[in-house]
Amino acid sequence: MRVLGVDPGLTRCGVGVVEGVAGRPLTMIGVGVVRTPVDAHTGNRLVAIERGIEEWLDSHRPEVVAVERVFSQHNVRTVMGTAQASAVAMLCAARRGLPVVLHTPSEVKAAVTGSGRADKAQVGAMVTRLLRLDAPPKPADAADALALAICHIWRAPAHNRLQQAVAAHDARKGRSE
Repeated sequence: MRVLGVDPGLTRCGVGVVEGVAGRPLTMIGVGVVRTPVDAHTGNRLVAIERGIEEWLDSHRPEVVAVERVFSQHNVRTVMGTAQASAVAMLCAARRGLPVVLHTPSEVKAAVTGSGRADKAQVGAMVTRLLRLDAPPKPADAADALALAICHIWRAPAHNRLQQAVAAHDARKGRSE
């Protein structure tokens, strides 16, 4: 499975592609950051993020896009920009018919470090170790994008079983109505 992880942000949108399956060593295919100028208008920044995500989708051909679920923060302005960047990533994937999955920050941290309260340094260190890299990806947004992809690869089997169970339940329910 090849997954594009997206750590959404209006200034720095982390992107990382990881390939592999649960229970086997994973491989980093690419990692980077889509940057936008702080002084640009929001619409122009979103267009720049769209172009960057589209380039990553074109060059790395992921099967799934894993995006960090936006959660409420104290700074409404920050959460709005993050939500807008997240929506752009989801739109780019949906336009291509790619499945989009959302993972919370604590879910990602727990998957890669064993603790949902891990800090950025711990996440970066574990991503480095899990992908057998020489150094943690910089900035942290890039490491977080890789962590999202890793999280999804590891959780995909359980996620797929859950989806199948829901579909089977819905089918049985539809027959009984």
